[in-house]
Amino acid sequence: MTATCIVCEANVSVPQDCCEGELLICPDCGTELEVVALDPLTVEEAPQVQEDWGE
Repeated sequence: MTATCIVCEANVSVPQDCCEGELLICPDCGTELEVVALDPLTVEEAPQVQEDWGE
């Protein structure tokens, strides 16, 4: 399976055993993508990890 990077429109290979929430890296631009749905296969740019400052 392949998905399309939403940043550079490159094809990103998706493993057969992929599940929702899995992170993928675009081989062309390096953007971290998150699988948000499997049917149809949908990816979005992964949210940036934010510091919680010990809360």
